[in-house]
Amino acid sequence: MRAFVRFCIALLFGLACALPAHAETNEVRISKQPGLQYLPLLVMEQQHLVEKHAKAMGLDVKVSWVLLNSGGTAVDALLSGNLDFVGSGISNLLVAWSGSGGQVKGVAALANLPAWVVTKNPNVKTLKDFTAADKIAVPTIRVSMQATIMQMAADKLYGESDLHHFDPFTVALGHPDALIALKAGSGSIDSHFSSPPYQEIEAKIPGVHVVANSYEILGGPHSLTCIFSSVRFHDANPKAYAAVVAALKDANEVINRDHRNAALIYLQQSHETWPLNDLVALLGDKNVTFTAQPIRSMRWADIMYRGKSLKMQAASWKDYFFPEIHNLPGS
Repeated sequence: MRAFVRFCIALLFGLACALPAHAETNEVRISKQPGLQYLPLLVMEQQHLVEKHAKAMGLDVKVSWVLLNSGGTAVDALLSGNLDFVGSGISNLLVAWSGSGGQVKGVAALANLPAWVVTKNPNVKTLKDFTAADKIAVPTIRVSMQATIMQMAADKLYGESDLHHFDPFTVALGHPDALIALKAGSGSIDSHFSSPPYQEIEAKIPGVHVVANSYEILGGPHSLTCIFSSVRFHDANPKAYAAVVAALKDANEVINRDHRNAALIYLQQSHETWPLNDLVALLGDKNVTFTAQPIRSMRWADIMYRGKSLKMQAASWKDYFFPEIHNLPGS
């Protein structure tokens, strides 16, 4: 009898050892948005870099890419489990991090680019000249990168008691649609807190001029966009997560190695029709860089907490980014 029991225990142990570990996901769902600041994601998509690195780790995955015009929509999809990674602004990462109690964190920064406020209102020379009669297009009201930069500007101009001074002047509109509105010269939209390459095109429209530059407002270069995910996905899918991180590193190398090739990839993946040479020149601008290192992200964490858009206060950028990039000199 004892021998039979020992045999059964040994058999069960052997079966347990033979069973595979918890299987990782076979699909990775990633959102992107329009604009040059999402170029690393377009390179990852075009060259199938996530699939490449996943396969090297013994994991076969299908990567589904979703184009969304609103970071708020992408955050909702992540929190509801319909996306695994979101490409959006630092501000939307912070909203998701705070709203989930720290269960959403950043994977890496995507791009450092200046964003311009442009207008066709000839009476607006500086931000102080905007009135309730103006309608400034931003991707998401109150919490988009552009909307929170306006709050930083309001903090400087009017003080903490009036951080949301410009909020009533803003209208939620994706960058491509805002460009169309300015070109058409009709409708209520007369201004746009834009992003590359839309702002460069808008600045050439007769009657449109630049009012402010985000680098000037923040005091230097800053990360404009990032990619983020949930703690649940990060912990349950270490190989798939590592494949995305490795793919992003490769994508940045592709961009930095050959600006012309990167511009061609942007045009192919975005289906937009900007002049190739203009995009190549923009990628070569010293103010435009693609790196995983978060720069000045704590400026958003501070203004959004003081403006009550965040319930949680960050002591460091490492609070809302996963440990895999904590070795970088972020801020």
